[in-house]
Amino acid sequence: MRFIHIADCHIGAWREEKMRMLGVQAFQQAIQKAINEDADFVIIAGDLFHTALPSLDLVKQVVSALKKLKDQDIPMYFVPGSHDYSPSGKTILDVIEEAGLGKNVARGRVEDEKLCLKFTVDNKTGAKLTGILGKRSMLEKAYYENLNREALEAEPGIKIFILHTAIEELKPVELSGVDSCTLSLLPKNFTYYAAGHVHYRLEKDIEGYGKLIYPGPLFPDSIKELEELVHGEIVLVEADEVSLKVEKIPLLMKSVVALSIDANGKTAMEVKQEILDIFEKEDISNCIVILRISGTLDSGKISDINFKQISLISEEQEAYTLLRNTSGLVSKEFEEIKVNPGSAEEIEEQLISEHTGQIRLPGAADKKEEIAMVKRLMQSWNAEKQDGETINDYEKRMKEEAAAILSIEYIGA
Repeated sequence: MRFIHIADCHIGAWREEKMRMLGVQAFQQAIQKAINEDADFVIIAGDLFHTALPSLDLVKQVVSALKKLKDQDIPMYFVPGSHDYSPSGKTILDVIEEAGLGKNVARGRVEDEKLCLKFTVDNKTGAKLTGILGKRSMLEKAYYENLNREALEAEPGIKIFILHTAIEELKPVELSGVDSCTLSLLPKNFTYYAAGHVHYRLEKDIEGYGKLIYPGPLFPDSIKELEELVHGEIVLVEADEVSLKVEKIPLLMKSVVALSIDANGKTAMEVKQEILDIFEKEDISNCIVILRISGTLDSGKISDINFKQISLISEEQEAYTLLRNTSGLVSKEFEEIKVNPGSAEEIEEQLISEHTGQIRLPGAADKKEEIAMVKRLMQSWNAEKQDGETINDYEKRMKEEAAAILSIEYIGA
């Protein structure tokens, strides 16, 4: 039995068109690899898309790739992730499943207050797949807490558990603040645990459980991830009743040139010139160039660095694209303004935490639940208006999703 394990594709995550297309191309490359390797099936461990209802242009390209799989008689099994899951049930994943291009294996029923998961059996290999979907702010934890683990553990044969969740005991220090569940909540005695959600790479043989792998994102979806991971990765797994072998396959889309500029004690003009001097020495042709500038300018404003000129010169040297991060850059003129640099998610988390409680949200028992609810509302409202969708229909969809999140009845006009 051979299969490809993919996680966290986040198709559509990048705002920049060129970067967004690299995410699509990484997915196409992963699907072609599955075909070339004669895989029996493909697993996507959550977050195929960055939103529940992505743009139709992106859907078209993903569907085209999945159809190639289907034409080769290679099924795709998945669980929804925290980004492409929808509390209202309106997600493009349902369309993909209805079209026969993928199978959601997060299926089950409640019996005697226990969640009894159902296995999906792969016709070619007899492998048994099941799993639990991911939700924002670890709201899927209740599924794990109420899971009938005994029935899953007693099932014979080759079993694969697909999860889109962080595991407390396996988190690196830098992700200590990420919501997670304990390892003990996972069912034991599975052949393979196809994990997703946290964007780091981990392979672990866990006594009593089996092989667990987080492959990391299919393609980095932030500047920080590009700096740290450089590229995405998928996993080719070969398994039978007695052995399991894995091969990690990097997806090298573009070379990354990461430049870190210390602006302390320098003028805006000196910083600009330093960047241009580096461009003269470095070969940035067809590369993703990351420009991270931090520190306090001795004189001049940040706008005096003239990023437009820097961008034009990078284009002249045929860089694929230029990404810049100046969140850690300040000028002496504005030094009295305190800045807490961080990722967009970290800043978002801080602002939500600071302002939660000013307006009481229905259905939230405490501050933690309110924060989770606000995050889900923000994720829902991040959905774009679809091609052909009227403004009235779009507004209605947004209101319905908000009502579902707040657990209140939506009464349409």
